Amino acid sequence: MSIFDFLSGQFIDVIHWTDDTRDTMVWRFERQGHEIKYGAKLTVREGQTAVFVHEGQLADVFTPGLYMLETNNMPIMTSLQHWDHGFKSPFKSEIYFVNTTRFNDLKWGTKNPIMLRDPEFGPVRIRAYGTYSIRVSDAARFMTEIVGTDGEFTTDEITFQIRNIIVQEFSRVIASSGIPVLDMAANTADLGKLITTEIAPTLEGYGLSIPELYIENISLPPAVEKALDKRTSMGIVGDLDAYTRFSAAEAMTSAAQNPAGGGMAAGLGAGMGMAMAQQMAQPQQPGPWGAHPQAYQQPAAAAPPPPPPPPVEHVWHIAENGQTRGPFSKAQMGRMVTSGELTRGTHVWTQGQDGWKTAEDVQELAQLFTVLPPPPPPGV
Repeated sequence: MSIFDFLSGQFIDVIHWTDDTRDTMVWRFERQGHEIKYGAKLTVREGQTAVFVHEGQLADVFTPGLYMLETNNMPIMTSLQHWDHGFKSPFKSEIYFVNTTRFNDLKWGTKNPIMLRDPEFGPVRIRAYGTYSIRVSDAARFMTEIVGTDGEFTTDEITFQIRNIIVQEFSRVIASSGIPVLDMAANTADLGKLITTEIAPTLEGYGLSIPELYIENISLPPAVEKALDKRTSMGIVGDLDAYTRFSAAEAMTSAAQNPAGGGMAAGLGAGMGMAMAQQMAQPQQPGPWGAHPQAYQQPAAAAPPPPPPPPVEHVWHIAENGQTRGPFSKAQMGRMVTSGELTRGTHVWTQGQDGWKTAEDVQELAQLFTVLPPPPPPGV
């Protein structure tokens, strides 16, 4: 093998990097014992920065472009310059490619709830999560502070630390903002910008920047959300006293439209309505957020028990000429006796009665015929 064949195997003419991983932030050009030829071409593409490290020290930074490695002040040593070492140069230079594009859709979130004092609910706990993007703004500082000698540095190696920084600043900003919990959803954009501004100096020390940070959700504990839902339901109902009276009237109307159990249901509905009216008449005790001190010094008097429901009134049906009429109340039956529509021999029936009976055989209706005045005396 000739000397030129040996030299051509030792030299690398083109230095470049194409990334298809989408999460690699830094990649070291693999030399594998080869020396870099004097006059080699260095290609740095858009969205990349090349960093030369010579003998363990950062030597130079190349922005996007095409470079001929020919200047003597670069930390590039080739085998041709050191014949006395047998083509093995003691000067070792490494080339790192740094990806300076944005890394998007990185996740952040609070591992534990954040305690804060809400102006309306008092002490509460909240959780939050969202996404952010990062990019390398200073390749030299990023290499010095974070990467070191890592040959392939990915986003997974730095995102955990960035998440901790975001959560720390989010906790501080949200606790000092004074924004009520119910209004946080309307201010997530402003809070995201404020958090980005607060963490910018810390990340600048790493050679990084955060172009975007989004707060996707701020949530309360399940128990607080359930209580908030109840409070919302009460707000939708509005006047609770009017709603109670309306509900009682609806129940009594439905009961009156039921012929089978109308009397009993109406009585029960009336009793429930009276009991609820008495309950609503009692003075309401203030809630825990606006309670007067005296409200807890003397317990409220117990409400008297509701009166029993009125007795069930029978309703009657009349059979005449193979057809039935009704139902009629007892008062209506009395008027029919007076008008002659109801006689002692008229067949009647009510719920619970065993078949049809004549009116005079039913004790409750027989009384209606005894209250009629006697016929007038003759000649009057």
